Amino acid sequence: MLDLPPPGSPQEIARFKELSALLEQRFEAFRADAKQPYTAVVVPSQSVDPVELAKIKGVQHYEERSLFNLMLLRMPRLRVIYVTSKPLNPLVVDYFLHQLRAVPSEHAQRRLTLLDCDDASPRPLTQKILERPRLIQRLRDSIEDPAKAHMVVFNSTALERTLSVQLGIPLHACDPDLAHLGGKTGAREVFHRAGILVSPGREGLRDAEDLAQGIADLSAEAPDLRRVVVKLNESFSGEGNAILDLTPLRPRPGAAIPVNVVREALPGLAFEAEGLGWEGYRAQFDDMGGICEGWLEGEKASPSVQMRVNPAREVQVISTHDQVLGGRSGQVFMGATFPAAPEVRLDLQRLGRRVGDELVKEGVIGRFGVDFVTVKQPDGPPKIYALEINLRQGGTTHPFNTLKFITDGRFDEESGQFFTAQGHPRCYFATDYLAAPEFRGILPFDLLDRLVVEGIHFRANDTGVVFHLLGCLSEFGKLGCTAIAETIPEALQLHQETVRLLHQLGGRAQTP
Repeated sequence: MLDLPPPGSPQEIARFKELSALLEQRFEAFRADAKQPYTAVVVPSQSVDPVELAKIKGVQHYEERSLFNLMLLRMPRLRVIYVTSKPLNPLVVDYFLHQLRAVPSEHAQRRLTLLDCDDASPRPLTQKILERPRLIQRLRDSIEDPAKAHMVVFNSTALERTLSVQLGIPLHACDPDLAHLGGKTGAREVFHRAGILVSPGREGLRDAEDLAQGIADLSAEAPDLRRVVVKLNESFSGEGNAILDLTPLRPRPGAAIPVNVVREALPGLAFEAEGLGWEGYRAQFDDMGGICEGWLEGEKASPSVQMRVNPAREVQVISTHDQVLGGRSGQVFMGATFPAAPEVRLDLQRLGRRVGDELVKEGVIGRFGVDFVTVKQPDGPPKIYALEINLRQGGTTHPFNTLKFITDGRFDEESGQFFTAQGHPRCYFATDYLAAPEFRGILPFDLLDRLVVEGIHFRANDTGVVFHLLGCLSEFGKLGCTAIAETIPEALQLHQETVRLLHQLGGRAQTP
C-alpha cells in the first residue's frame, strides 16, 4: 500500500511541488527527441463549481472535447491514457484515430488506454476518480514509466493536485495555488500590472454588500455609465454574468447612485444563465466573490488570444480568434472564427505576451486565454480593452489543436495565420453549440455517413468538417464542429452546409 499524504496537507503540497520541478527536464528531453517512449495521462475534468456545470446542457459529454489529444498518437512511441466519467462510444474514438496521418490506426490503438468511472453524475471527473482507489491503481499500472509521463487536464484545482501526487507524475498545468490569477478579480489585477486598458470597474468584491457599494462607487466615478456587468469570480463562458441598468437608478442624469438604491435594485439583475434568480446568484457571489465593471457601449467585437507558458517558462502565442457571443446580452461564448481580424490580431498577440510575462513572474505554466473587447473609433484603429484571463483550456483550445494535429501545420506569429505542412493558409469556424430540438435522435453513425456522402468530411486537401461532442448528439440534440477552409467566408459556408445537413437528418427540409 502506498504511503500517500492526506489531500490538501502540507506534505501533499510539498510532494506536488517536487513533481512539478521535474516537468521542465521531461519537457526538454521530449522536445529534443519526440520519438522516445512517453505517456500522456489525459483527465478532461471540468473541475468548477457544480452550479456552474449544471448550466451547460449535456455537460457530461464535454469530456469529449479533449479527444484531440488522441492525435498525439501520431508520435510513434507516445502512449495516451484517457479517462472519462462514462465509457466512450467506440465510434467516436475510431473517428479521431482515423484522422491520424502516417500512423496506422491499429498502431495508435495499441498505445491508447481508455478508462472510465462508470459515473455520469454532474460532478468533476477528477473527484470521481479520487473516490475509486482501484481505478487509480489501474491508472498507475497503465503508466509504463512514471519518470516519462505527465498529466494533462482541462483546468487545475486541488483535486488535480491530489491526483497528480497519487499517480506520482507531474501536472502540465497551472499550480492550483495560482488559480486566483485566472479569476475575474485576479485577471483585472494582472491587467493593471501589465499596463493594459480595462473598463472602469471594481474587483475583489467579497459579497453582495460589497457589490452594491462597488456599483455605487462606480456610478460616481463614471457619471456617463449606462450599464454595469457583474461577474462571478470563477464562472466561465459568460454564464456567471449579469447586467444592471443604471439609467433608471440615477436621481438625475450624471448623478451618483446611493448604495441603498443599488442594493434594492440587485434582485432585478438580468442574468445570462437561463432560469437563474437573484437568491441563487447571490449565494454564489457570497461564496466566491466577483467584480463589477462598466458595460462598454458602441460598435464592438470580442476577440481573444490563446497563449501558453511551457515548462521552460517560455511565453508562446498559440492563436487568435474573433468570438461569436450569444445569450441575453451577448456575453455567452457560442463559437469563434480563426484567425482574428487582421487589424487587431498582431496587437492581441502583443498584449497576450504582456499578460504572459506577468504570469511567468508568478510561476504560472500551461495554457491560458485572454478575452478582449474592441470598440470601433470614428477615426483610427479600434480601442482594445482586456476582459478576463482563462487560466485553463477553453472553447478555442480543441478547435485549434484539431487543426494543428490534423494538418501537421504551424501557426505563423509574424502574420497571425496558420499554414498547412504544404504552406497553404487555413482558417476555421468552430462552435460547441450546434443544437436544435430536431437533432435529438440523430445517431453519430448516420451523421458521419451523410457527411462522407455529401463530401464535406475532412479531406486530403486539408479542408472539411471535424466534429466533437458526438456523444451529445442523439440524447441532447447538440454537438460541436470545426469547419476548416482556406478563408473564413468559406469556413462559414461549410458550417452552413453542415447545419443544413443536420436539419435534413432531423426531418426538417429547410434550415431555420
